[in-house]
Amino acid sequence: MLSQRTRYAIRALLHLSDRYGKGPVQLAEIAAAQNIPAKFLTVILSEMARAGLVDTQRGKDGGYWLARRPSEISYGDVIRQTRGSLALVPCASRLAYEPCKNCVTQEDCRIRFVMLQVRDEMARILDTMRLSDPLPVPLEDVAAE
Repeated sequence: MLSQRTRYAIRALLHLSDRYGKGPVQLAEIAAAQNIPAKFLTVILSEMARAGLVDTQRGKDGGYWLARRPSEISYGDVIRQTRGSLALVPCASRLAYEPCKNCVTQEDCRIRFVMLQVRDEMARILDTMRLSDPLPVPLEDVAAE
């Protein structure tokens, strides 16, 4: 499950994606439009700036903007920055592997085998989806046709 922090980060970056190339966007605008607490948004955008996803300028005419084109930022990039890993269990992480506590040996763990496949498929999807991608059609809309 995605944390609230991760969902806020995605929403904030999508907001900046919609305004890409139009200059700095003020924190208050993002917070109000995306219903994100301003103090929490400040922390999130600072983390995104340290990760190289967002640039910022202080001052009256300052604000935030994407450091790269929206087509160069994947959902996988954002989730990894906020969660550290896409894996649902630590032993299935490709970049932040940790053995699970209170588990059987790694060779005997059938859950790990399944979670590695889930992690790899999720990474394949999230790393190909970009902030610039058009909104997908909800499944219920397709079923109604």
